[in-house]
Amino acid sequence: MILNDFSYFLSSISKNPLRVLDASIPNTKYISLDLSESNKALNNIDVSSSSRLGAYINNHIKKHNALVAYGGYLEVRNIYKRSLHFNKQAEDGRNIHLGIDLWCPANTPIDTPLDATVHSFKNNINYGDYGPTIILKHTINKVVFHTLYGHLSLASIKDLKVDQTFKQGEQIATLGDFAVNGDYPPHLHFQIIKDIQNHMGDYPGVCSKKDLEFYIENCPDPNILMKHV
Repeated sequence: MILNDFSYFLSSISKNPLRVLDASIPNTKYISLDLSESNKALNNIDVSSSSRLGAYINNHIKKHNALVAYGGYLEVRNIYKRSLHFNKQAEDGRNIHLGIDLWCPANTPIDTPLDATVHSFKNNINYGDYGPTIILKHTINKVVFHTLYGHLSLASIKDLKVDQTFKQGEQIATLGDFAVNGDYPPHLHFQIIKDIQNHMGDYPGVCSKKDLEFYIENCPDPNILMKHV
């Protein structure tokens, strides 16, 4: 992987994995998951159905004696075709995933991987969208960047306040279920954002091919911090 300056900075923050789930879960209990359009096993799965996709993911986790399935950075996915939110213009459909997904049960606690303040939060209610979402601000060695947590529970943002502070490893939220998370099997969308621009409580987690160069620069691979592999 070729790292730009910001990615090098991220990789220098910690030699140890920085996790958003329970830090006691070992790497051996994480299993990678391919939801890209090139995964032929998905040809027989109705990926537009949260229950059918969820059954596929849960079977994958169980088969590998794991607790969490993860992956998805820069995957080209067919699942977004179900929603006009990603395909308002057919020739410019967004289908390239910009974060890492962590697939695990609803109500799973979510922690901040670094000291943080709350930048913004919002319930993004479009079909196929994030649902309840939190964006945290981090400042390390005078470098400011943000992390996004999507598909949360409604309770996660009920009493939250802008500029509220959290210490590294502190719980910030819990995962939502399909009824509130955009109609997906329960999972966390975790994304790093170099320049948040003017976004509040939301930031694109899926892009089109024509915008990919910008987003690769602005949203590096979260695995640089998480170090799952």
